[in-house]
Amino acid sequence: MDLFDNIPIEQQGLTAEQEIKALRTELAEQNYKYYVLSAPTMSDREFDEKMHRLQELEAAHPELFDPNSPTQKVGSDIQPVSGERLAVSGEGFPRIKHRYPMLSLANTYSREEVEDWVRKLPPNVEIVAELKYDGLSISLWYEHGQLVHAVTRGDGTEGDDVLPNIRTIAAIPQTLIDAPERLELRGEVLLPWERFEALNKQREEQEEPLFANPRNAASGTLKLQDTREVAHRGLTCFLYYMLGEQLPGRTHYERLEQARAWGFPVSDAIKICHNVDEVMNFIAYWDTERKNLPVATDGIVLKVNSLAEQEELGYTAKSPRWAIAYKFAAERQPTTLRQITYQVGRTGVITPVANLDPIQLSGTIVQRATLHNEDFIRQLGITEGDRVFVEKGGEIIPKIVGKAEDDTTRQSSNPSQPRTPSFITHCPECGTPLVRVEGEAAWRCPNELSCPPQLKGRLEHFVSRKAMNIEGLGSETIALLYDKGLLHSVADIYSLRQEDLAAQERLGDKSAQNILASVEASKQVPWPRVLFALGIRMVGETTAKKIAKRFRSIDALQWASKEELTAIEDVGEQIADNIVAYFADLRNLEIITRLQAAGVQLASNEREAAASVPQVLAGKTIVISGTFTEHSRDEYKQMIEDYGGKNSGSVSKKTDFILAGDNMGPSKLEKANALGVKLISEQEFLQMIHG
Repeated sequence: MDLFDNIPIEQQGLTAEQEIKALRTELAEQNYKYYVLSAPTMSDREFDEKMHRLQELEAAHPELFDPNSPTQKVGSDIQPVSGERLAVSGEGFPRIKHRYPMLSLANTYSREEVEDWVRKLPPNVEIVAELKYDGLSISLWYEHGQLVHAVTRGDGTEGDDVLPNIRTIAAIPQTLIDAPERLELRGEVLLPWERFEALNKQREEQEEPLFANPRNAASGTLKLQDTREVAHRGLTCFLYYMLGEQLPGRTHYERLEQARAWGFPVSDAIKICHNVDEVMNFIAYWDTERKNLPVATDGIVLKVNSLAEQEELGYTAKSPRWAIAYKFAAERQPTTLRQITYQVGRTGVITPVANLDPIQLSGTIVQRATLHNEDFIRQLGITEGDRVFVEKGGEIIPKIVGKAEDDTTRQSSNPSQPRTPSFITHCPECGTPLVRVEGEAAWRCPNELSCPPQLKGRLEHFVSRKAMNIEGLGSETIALLYDKGLLHSVADIYSLRQEDLAAQERLGDKSAQNILASVEASKQVPWPRVLFALGIRMVGETTAKKIAKRFRSIDALQWASKEELTAIEDVGEQIADNIVAYFADLRNLEIITRLQAAGVQLASNEREAAASVPQVLAGKTIVISGTFTEHSRDEYKQMIEDYGGKNSGSVSKKTDFILAGDNMGPSKLEKANALGVKLISEQEFLQMIHG
């Protein structure tokens, strides 16, 4: 690790040129993590402070000007067309060039700077004060009253057209009446707090990385290819600006009211201000009241109301001069880290937890915060007894952001203990020595079949809705039956008896009957879901479907080689190693034997059906591009395979035809035309396979 890794760039003794280059690199990397990966590793305030530092240095050294500097460009959320496959998104979306540049706003955390900005405006100017919603920027294009494009900010010049996902948001009108021929509305796509908490709870149960805040969750959701999952998550939206020619109204406020009349979701938290005092009162009110809103906000936006005055004030390279954003400071409180404890997850991951002296943040009492892993603790340089800062801000998950005081003030009862505690070496539940796989941050308990939290977690996963869907066996009931010696493996579920269940506290005859009926019904769950239910590490729901498509039974999968497994789409070496290791354990083989004897579907029932499907696409290589209305892209890929065809991600001379939906990728269209590859519409394709 570089000696400067944990030292702020501005404290590393660099020359101005070196610091400028270092800041440009760091900010560009953070822009990518924020806009594309939806997984920032730097707080908004730290990012803004570094950006301001870079602006100061560039102003002092104009000879080092670079048009590609982050100070000159808007952060880009455009999805890569090729290369790294993102966990939160599918394939690339069609790119659309903005009719009007989609710039970001200049922002500040200082009320004094807001006052200066107001006082520099023309005399008697009206200012519209609005809430700054913390979501993903979107531009909605309407032509002849129809919604035709929904474009992300991208790099400010062009963005991704995510229209199919935007259509899942009920609040956004699909058609307009008595609207201009061409109209553009800009706004923020948001995930409400309630939906965010439910989504993170689901991800935590699956031991998937949690979204840090609703903004990241909204961004990740809008980049998904599965519109059904997007609809399920429940996005919402607020519109804040209108663009176009021959539009009604001469002020920004009038146009917002017109948008509201057309049925667009426009916030009620808008006020026309006439002086600094009114602006400051608006900021002060919402700095407190925002905590009661159902969606995340991170500041206030101020805009000159008159459209003519906006035009006169103009723009910088990155932002309009007629608007500014004031960002609320993240709520942060100091407290004492009393103890670090350790939790064991379903897959054996060891998560350190900070136990804190209680503090109040954003209206709730905080006593615990995750410390993620050993590397995170070492990076913070904290240990038990330290005074630490805990922050919520726009994030609902409390997190420790650093030490609150100098080392000399720490309250440890043993001042001679090491500055950073040694991470535990054995499982706190079963005592098994921990292991750490190369390339992973987490320590793990390898005792999958005997460690109590892992056993209970595997049982909970097995009975969950997306797996075997066995009702009545919630976490409390599973814990009860485990403690009573009735459940120790998933196979034991199929040996449960009416009298044993009915004798347990909180159950009784009726509950026992319902549980056993659901257990019996689970024997009809198809093979792909059973494979997912087994809980093989890193084999998620989608991956299980792809593996089950290739290996039609557990007997076939049991003897699969690593090479055969990695030949399956999305199955990398780690997943293949986990599958091979699973079947190498005799205890797992015993469980499988018992499940087979119970009648669980460990083989596909689709062989006969597949044999009857006419192989009309046999020998054909097909590329899918664009968006569709009848089925999702994944469903069409499955159809192509079922009917004997082969999917390809790129157009070549070997491509027989392209299944072309709306907004087909321009690069694929250009290549198809150059090679003379035929385009087949969605309806033509369905007619082709169904006759």
